[in-house]
Amino acid sequence: AYNNGTVLDTSTNLMWAAKDNGSNINWATAKSYCENYRGGGYSDWRMPTLYELAGLYDATKTYKSDCGYDAHLTELIHHTCPFPWASVTHGSEAAYYDHFNNCTSWTPRSNATRLRALPVRSGK
Repeated sequence: AYNNGTVLDTSTNLMWAAKDNGSNINWATAKSYCENYRGGGYSDWRMPTLYELAGLYDATKTYKSDCGYDAHLTELIHHTCPFPWASVTHGSEAAYYDHFNNCTSWTPRSNATRLRALPVRSGK
């Protein structure tokens, strides 16, 4: 973890925002949030893939998210709710990763309930 609001995963060389957006957000707004994020002084942030989000899951680590669900990932990345949107879509639906149950779920892109944006970038 860096003191500039970012966390580098040295196994994947991905840099993550140290926290999600902090409130309910629909897919389009989450995508825009990720693309416009400026953490650590970088401007090449994006919405993560399902594979990247799945790579954060760690059954050996647990903390209570702000919305009451357990989050199973490093405490260096703070989820206010452990359901971050992923970049993949199909029709009017989009996927999100469930860091509580360790699975992928689909919901209408317009849904915002308990969903969050978690920006990522290549750590280079």
